[in-house]
Amino acid sequence: MEETTNTPSVAEYGSDAIRTLDWKEHIRRRPGMYIGKLGDGTHAEDGIYVLLKEVLDNAIDEYMMGYGKQVDVTIQDGSVTVRDFGRGIPLDKVNDVASKMNTGAKYDSKAFKKSVGLNGVGIKAVNALSTDFFIQSNRDGNEKSSDFSCGEILQDNPITSSTEENGTMVRFTPDATIFKDYFYKDVYVEALLKNYTFLNSGLTIYYNGKKFYSRNGLLDLLNENMTSEPLYPIIHLKGEDIEIVLTHSNQYGEEYYSFVNGQHTTQGGTHLSAFRENVSKTIKEFYTKNFDYTDIRNGMVAAVSVKVEEPVFESQTKTKLGSRDMAPDGVSVSKFIGDFLKKELDNYLHKHNETAEIMLKKILDSEKERKAIAGVTKLARERAKKANLHNKKLRDCRFHYNDAKGDKRDDTSIFITEGDSASGSITKSRSVETQAVFSLRGKPLNTFGLTRKVVYENEEFNLLQAALNIEDGLENLRYNKVIIATDADVDGMHIRLLLITFFLQFFPDLIKKGHVYILQTPLFRVRNKKETIYCYSEEERMKAVKKLGANPEITRFKGLGEISPNEFKYFIGDDIRLDPVTLKKEDLVKELLEFYMGKNTMERQNFIIENLVIEEDVE
Repeated sequence: MEETTNTPSVAEYGSDAIRTLDWKEHIRRRPGMYIGKLGDGTHAEDGIYVLLKEVLDNAIDEYMMGYGKQVDVTIQDGSVTVRDFGRGIPLDKVNDVASKMNTGAKYDSKAFKKSVGLNGVGIKAVNALSTDFFIQSNRDGNEKSSDFSCGEILQDNPITSSTEENGTMVRFTPDATIFKDYFYKDVYVEALLKNYTFLNSGLTIYYNGKKFYSRNGLLDLLNENMTSEPLYPIIHLKGEDIEIVLTHSNQYGEEYYSFVNGQHTTQGGTHLSAFRENVSKTIKEFYTKNFDYTDIRNGMVAAVSVKVEEPVFESQTKTKLGSRDMAPDGVSVSKFIGDFLKKELDNYLHKHNETAEIMLKKILDSEKERKAIAGVTKLARERAKKANLHNKKLRDCRFHYNDAKGDKRDDTSIFITEGDSASGSITKSRSVETQAVFSLRGKPLNTFGLTRKVVYENEEFNLLQAALNIEDGLENLRYNKVIIATDADVDGMHIRLLLITFFLQFFPDLIKKGHVYILQTPLFRVRNKKETIYCYSEEERMKAVKKLGANPEITRFKGLGEISPNEFKYFIGDDIRLDPVTLKKEDLVKELLEFYMGKNTMERQNFIIENLVIEEDVE
């Protein structure tokens, strides 16, 4: 018998193995370190929007310093142009700003006191990740411009005289080999631009000729985003380096929009935690009653914006503030926000008795409901906790949104499925690292018009709430994407509607923050001996038949359970198709649910008849 060894083959580790990547190569090899996830533009957090934001941040910083009241943004054929009318980059530093890491004016707090970005990386990342990058600065009658591709300079143009207004213009085209099949969606671009104007009253942004402007700052933001009527006029408080708006509505839960130096901190951070704590404390002390903080904040809708010197964020994409101090003098974020609320909110409530009375009634109503279901809640929590230990309804994943880092955090998801066959196929096909599966038993309850008590009394919803870990808000949400995966038939559509009703009724922020999606699965499989094409629409089926020719085999999938695990893996992997469930200002939740889920049977029947589309079946 021949003797074998277990010694592995190891590549020689010598000085030749040590490499130093230059700045652009490092960014292109590890783009996630600089812009977070990549994506194709389907989601608001995708990298192409981060590239846009990095360029816009520089223009906004100019406005914040008092220079230039207008920014022009154009997106055409995947190419982005941003032109500000600030001071313009010093002409001899144009190339350095675009291509030398850790280079920028924001290290000098006198020039950019409370800037969004301080690391000197942003625009360099845009340059490195674009096949075409052009930068031009106009300053005091002179002009300097340069062309780059993937961070490499192609044309270094000399300084010339110019009649153009001062400012900076950047044009870039994201690299399609990195951002595959990317496209910019107006809905995400416009939401980004609106936030800039809400946070910078008086700034005008033109996007492809459309004007965005805000006169009332965060007050306009809340009016733009609220999908239920405020119970009392929105309270608007402004001070140096801080702006807060808040009100209550009859929705459940809490809804917040938080910003630091104009940056939308979608994951909150120290400033939002400080606001939640101190607004509760201030209101509790105003009424001199021992209210529970959860009762004070139930139904609260608010936005908070602070300006911090040299902010520290927990990631390069700046979605969560980590700073605990407001400035070098060491004033804590919590004390700054607490002192402001103690003075301004307390004064406001003393001066506006009607608002104070309405707020008090809302808090008392929340307290009454919470106490009424206290016994049910305790039993339900214990039942859910016990069930989760042996929960056959939940096939969990290894990583969770509230503790994962980097790409894995963004990729965490849970599929809510109907029936054993569908959940079985997805369970066998999923990524056990990032994809969980929750199996429903039949059709869930119609929760419209019911109180929160039903969340705990109904086993399905109690276990679903426990699986998502959202009882106390979204801070501990376990999955970034909550994906409704039901059949594309009448029953499947009905289950979708019932689940969305549940979320809208009790956890509207889950939808507003962009966590809820509908899984799109193919309706047809068209194949011949050489190729298989999965089609999501009749139009795609016709194209596939034309492509394959010669009478290909056509299969119509009537349910998720008919799709084998081997096939399912293609539909929930890298090429997954998801439709986000969104809410707009005009989608008033109460009226929406009343129409679709209420007792107006005849009105709804007439609507269905008038809008019915009958699709011919394909054998």
